[in-house]
Amino acid sequence: MYALFIVACAVLELTNTHTNEVVRVTPDAFAQFDHVLRDHRTGEQFTMDPALYDLLVDLAAAAGREPEYEIISGYRSPATNAKLASRPGSGVSSKSLHMQGRAIDVRLKGYPTAKLRDLAVSLKRGGVGYYERSDFVHLDTGRVRTWAGK
Repeated sequence: MYALFIVACAVLELTNTHTNEVVRVTPDAFAQFDHVLRDHRTGEQFTMDPALYDLLVDLAAAAGREPEYEIISGYRSPATNAKLASRPGSGVSSKSLHMQGRAIDVRLKGYPTAKLRDLAVSLKRGGVGYYERSDFVHLDTGRVRTWAGK
């Protein structure tokens, strides 16, 4: 999976919306991605699925944009996920792929999230959830499916 990323993109930028950390790295620095995508509530880090990075690059290319994303949520520890899932109406799955490093909630900088959702759905490369009120798109490397959240 890394090979696709290396060919497609020289640099990928991620901004964590909770910590304001920004990382612009070349493909040989994936450890920095895992750090920025850590659970901001607990500080726990996890090795993210490299297919997510390929997906981010491909989505940006399809949108005609540089791959510069704002990250709403990357890895979630089981404790964090359980806490979020216990809130009534949260829409957080108790079996979320965020806990496996296989999901990410994003905005592509300067690009409408509804259009990003449409592009992601058209790629058919995993789950795509659209959260209009919170203005982000959930992407994961699970089975192909779509949903709309709050």
